[in-house]
Amino acid sequence: MNNKASDCRHCDLLVIGAGVLGSFYAYHALQRGLNVSLVERHGKPVGATVRNFGQIVPSGLDRTWQQFGRQSLEIYREIQAKWDISVRQEGSLYIASDEEECTLIEELHEINAASGYASQRWTAEACLGHCSPLQRGYCRGGLFFPEEISVNPQQMIHQLHRYMATFDNFTAHFQTQVRRVESLDGGGVAVETSAGEILTASRVIVCCGSELQTLFPERFRCSDIEICKLQMIRLSPQRKASLPGNLLTGRSIRRYESFSQCPSWDEIKGKESSEDAARRWGIHVLFKQEIDGSIILGDSHEYAPANDPQALNFDIRADINECILDEARRIIDLPQWNVDAAWYGTYSQASHPAGIHVQSPLPKAHIVTGIGGKGMTSSPGFTKHHLEEIYHD
Repeated sequence: MNNKASDCRHCDLLVIGAGVLGSFYAYHALQRGLNVSLVERHGKPVGATVRNFGQIVPSGLDRTWQQFGRQSLEIYREIQAKWDISVRQEGSLYIASDEEECTLIEELHEINAASGYASQRWTAEACLGHCSPLQRGYCRGGLFFPEEISVNPQQMIHQLHRYMATFDNFTAHFQTQVRRVESLDGGGVAVETSAGEILTASRVIVCCGSELQTLFPERFRCSDIEICKLQMIRLSPQRKASLPGNLLTGRSIRRYESFSQCPSWDEIKGKESSEDAARRWGIHVLFKQEIDGSIILGDSHEYAPANDPQALNFDIRADINECILDEARRIIDLPQWNVDAAWYGTYSQASHPAGIHVQSPLPKAHIVTGIGGKGMTSSPGFTKHHLEEIYHD
């Protein structure tokens, strides 16, 4: 590839990957007045950004990432006020199913009070009043987060792209595969596409999600990244059942990072049996109902190292989906359980304490991936913060 900048289309920032992480880098760069190009190998995002629940739940994150999540809530609402990206503010409710989970939500409630994040401790009756399909025998109490929101994962990112397209300083290159990224003589970065086109930029950010084999593969082979596969289900529209907001359950309480900060966490986790099938597959049941009445539920977690992604089978396992449905039936009572669709998604996650994988293989090229399952919740806030670091604000 010619490493000179002549006869090349040039921008201030070129972002590779139009999922939620890459798209919010582009969005915040536009807010800075930069000329931005967003490059995506598919005709539209098809990865984890469109295969998740659409729950924006800072309540599930540790102290550091909760700050990014809380800022993300503000950013989502700011955009929604200007352009419909499907944001609904109906809060998040964690349902405790036993005394141990009640202890954890009480302790998290106190932690939230100390950090200034609004949460409300609810009785079982209050939970049932909020969400009538809840099984009375399952619900022992709840913790409600009124500020939290949800989006439609099949719509949000496309609406965000349409909004960014209204900016004069934005260019999108969909169905454009990047083959190489190299430094330019005199500074900047050149990007070569599979069509032989050369794009140049003052700076490049690579948000490759779980696709670790194409760009800088040697950087990932010995990294701290692993790939996670999740199975999810969508139930057909429910005309006589209402599940407002984000509904999280006892298994979420026993899994999410925020609860690991609770004083009783270690003792409670130490009592759990590894023989439990749902625990073996990393199942923690979540629900979110869309406007049309359909319900997304799941999910499971299977892992493989970055250097062996083929270790994750491409099959959708019927036994895992049945386990999810069995757990779900213990929690809510629905008129019907017809499955409209089942799918799996993958995301990459970093085991590094920072909770994300960031490196600069070239002076003006940055790789950012491995955000794990917190991408929808924290990408808007994190990318804003990271751009401030990159541009030395």
